[in-house]
Amino acid sequence: MAKPLTSAPVLETERLTLRGPLQSDLPEFTRYMTRSPRLQSQGETVSDEQCWFGFLIGVGHWQWHGFGFFTITKLRGSHPLGRVGLLKHSNWPDVELAWHLFDEAEGKGYATEAGLAVRKWAYQAHGIEQLVSYIDFENHRSQAVAKRLGAETDGTRADHEPNAEVWTHRPEPE
Repeated sequence: MAKPLTSAPVLETERLTLRGPLQSDLPEFTRYMTRSPRLQSQGETVSDEQCWFGFLIGVGHWQWHGFGFFTITKLRGSHPLGRVGLLKHSNWPDVELAWHLFDEAEGKGYATEAGLAVRKWAYQAHGIEQLVSYIDFENHRSQAVAKRLGAETDGTRADHEPNAEVWTHRPEPE
């Protein structure tokens, strides 16, 4: 495997490996962020340069917080299927559990499987007591993932992203 860019541990689930980002992940991330039909339909595609900066911000997130986005691959695989992880930007009140699956990986339960593993890791390794997910109020697929993860919303909107509802995850059981 290539040299890791972060201190991310490797987590494994029944079907998936979650690992820190590698330089070799950038082309697949860029393809998704610039050309995904789903992102195009939502008006959310970005430029190659914005992808590069976003990818590096993700690497820096690990350095700053000790957590960030994991790259999802099939168990012991190398081809990126998407990302799942923890985010805490400077103006956000809570740590977010977030996921982005690349187009070919959707509809297979990967986001839920990876989300459960990262949530458990967040509670156990970092002692995080509260996780939220900020999900666009029209993103029904991500809302379905949040429900499968046991998260709930009362419709409250995120201050930093007015189109996003705040979904609250249950604390890890004792």
